Amino acid sequence: MFKEYDVIVVGGGHAGCEAAAAAANLGSKVLLATMNMQVIGQMSCNPAMGGVAKGQIVREIDALGGYSGIVSDRSMIQFRMLNRSKGQAMWSPRTQNDRMMFAAEWRNMLEQTPNIDFWQEMVTGLLVKDGRVVGVKTGLGLEIPSKTVVLTNGTFLNGLIHIGDKNFGGGRAGERAATGITAELQALGFESGRMKTGTPPRVDGRSLDFSKMEEQEGDPSPSKFSYTDTSIPEVQRACWITYTNPEVHEALKNGFDRSPMFNGRIQGLGPRYCPSIEDKIDRFAQRDRHQIFVEPEGWNTVEIYVNGFSTSLPEDVQYDAMRKIPGFENAKMFRPGYAIEYDYFPPVQLKHSLETKLVENLFFAGQINGTTGYEEAACQGLMAGINAHQKVVEEEAVVLSRADAYIGVLIDDLINKGTKEPYRMFTSRAEYRILLRQDNADLRLTPIGHRIGLANDERLEKVNRKRNETDEMMKILKKLSVKPEDVNGILAEKGTHPLKQGVKAFSLLLRPQLDLSDLERSPIIHEALKNFTDDAKEQVAIHAKYDSYIEKEQEMVEKMSRLENFKLHSDFNYRAISSLSAEARDKLSTVKPTTLGQASRISGVSPADITVLMVHLGR
Repeated sequence: MFKEYDVIVVGGGHAGCEAAAAAANLGSKVLLATMNMQVIGQMSCNPAMGGVAKGQIVREIDALGGYSGIVSDRSMIQFRMLNRSKGQAMWSPRTQNDRMMFAAEWRNMLEQTPNIDFWQEMVTGLLVKDGRVVGVKTGLGLEIPSKTVVLTNGTFLNGLIHIGDKNFGGGRAGERAATGITAELQALGFESGRMKTGTPPRVDGRSLDFSKMEEQEGDPSPSKFSYTDTSIPEVQRACWITYTNPEVHEALKNGFDRSPMFNGRIQGLGPRYCPSIEDKIDRFAQRDRHQIFVEPEGWNTVEIYVNGFSTSLPEDVQYDAMRKIPGFENAKMFRPGYAIEYDYFPPVQLKHSLETKLVENLFFAGQINGTTGYEEAACQGLMAGINAHQKVVEEEAVVLSRADAYIGVLIDDLINKGTKEPYRMFTSRAEYRILLRQDNADLRLTPIGHRIGLANDERLEKVNRKRNETDEMMKILKKLSVKPEDVNGILAEKGTHPLKQGVKAFSLLLRPQLDLSDLERSPIIHEALKNFTDDAKEQVAIHAKYDSYIEKEQEMVEKMSRLENFKLHSDFNYRAISSLSAEARDKLSTVKPTTLGQASRISGVSPADITVLMVHLGR
C-alpha cells in the first residue's frame, strides 16, 4: 500500500509542519502522519506568534526558507514591535493571529507543497533494524517504510489533562493522547521524563465590559515577519489589559486543596517563565495584582483568550475567581483552563542535527525535546526536516552556531545542557544578541538557506541588494560633509550641542539623541539618501549606534571559533583522563561533544577541564 518515503514526519503541529515543508521543498518524498488532519498547524495555546526572542526565531525561520513567518503574516490581526524603548538588539516582533486562519493557511501551504503526502492515523511505534529506523507502525497495524523519521509529538505522548480533581487522557482538549511510542523508545534505551504545561479559560467576548480595561492597539505603522512579499492588514484588532486583585487571589486560594499542582497529582515540571495563575499568587504572595491580557481569537469570532490566567484549578473555582477581575463580572466561559502532563526525552540524547545518538536516521523536534512555545518547536522542526533530507541524500548536516542564530543557541543549549523544565527562548540566553537581531536575520541566514536549496535565487538577490545598499550608504555618509547651517536647527531641537565647524554626516549618527530620520530632514542629507530603501537605512542606523559593540561581539565569536576547530572523536575516552573532574568525565562521556567549543558549553565542565583537554590534545 505504501511506497518507501524519504522522510516520515509524525505530528502535524508547528514542528511537524515545518519539518515536512522543509524536507519536501528540498526534494524528499515526505509523509506527514497526524491523528487528526483537521487540526494541522493548530495554535493549541495563545493565538499569537513571536514576542521577546521568539520573534527573532520566526524571522530566522523565514530567512532560511521556512513557512511560519508567511503563515503568521497571512493570519495577522495585530502587529506590535516589542521593546522599542530599549536597544535594537531587544526589539522583537509579535503578531496577534486569527487562530482558524492560521491553521487553515498552514494546511493550504502544505497541500500546495509538492512531495508531501498525508496519512491520518496514530503512529504507535517505530520500525528499527540494526540500530537504524526504517519506518513506522500505526494503530491499524500498518507498517510504512521510510529512510528517516522525524518525531514531533508535542504534548500527546501519554498526555494527561488535569482540571481540579479530574484527569483524563488527552493530548489537547477534545483530542486523545498518543500511546505506544514512549514505551518503544524506552525499550531502545532512551531516557524519558514528564513535563507539564497549561492553558487558560476561553470566554465569550460579548459578556465582557471592555470599558473597564486598557485598550492595547497595534503599531500605527505595522511591520511583518516574512522577508517575502506578504501583505500588511489595513486595519487591526485591538487587545486589552486588565488586572487581578486580592479578591481574585482569595477566590483562587479557596481551591488550592483541590489543585492537582499543589496536591501532588501532577508530577511533571511546568514552565518557570509562564506559570499558572495559582503558581503566581503562591510564589509572589507579596504582589496584590497580576496582569491579564485579553486577546481576541480572530477576525470573525467572539472567543477571547485570557492570557495570564492559565490554570488547572476546578472549573467552579476558575469561574468564580475570573468574574472578580475588572471587566469580567458577567463573563461567560466557553471552556475552562487545564494543565497537561506529557512525556519528553531529555535532549542530551541528540546530536546537533537533532538526530538521536541511539538510533540512526531518527530525529526529534519540538516539545518531545523539552521545549515550550510554537516558535521553539517550529525552528526545531525546520532544522530536523532539513537534516533528515541531508541524511537521505548523504550530505553534511546543517548546523547553525550560537553566532549564526537564536536557533543555534536553542539547539546548542538543549543538547549540551539538557532541560528538566520546559525550555523557553530569551534574549538573555544568547551571548551574541547584538549580532542576532530581528532586522538582520535575512543577512545572516538566507545565504545558508540558498546554499542548501531552501531559499530561492530571488531571495538571495534581495539580500545581496540590501547588503550592497547598506555598504554604499555607509560610504556616502562617511564622505558627506555637512556644515553647521545644514543641521544646527535639528540639533537644537533634539537637545544636542550645535556644530561649530563642518563634520562628516556619519559622525552625527553617533550621538544618542539623533536618529537617521532626524538627519534626513536636512536637505543635503535627504538628497544624498533619497534613493535608498528603508531596509538599508535601518541597517546603517543600527551599525552607527552599535558599531563598537558589534565589533567586540565579532571578536568574541572569532575567539570561540578557535575552540570549535579542535575536533573531538565520539569514542574519546574521557574516563581515562584522571586530571578531569569527576563531573566533567561523566558529562563529557554522556554528551560526547564533537568539538572543544561544544565541550566548554556543557554544564559541569569547567574552564580548568577545558585546559586539561587542550593539554591532552597537545594544544
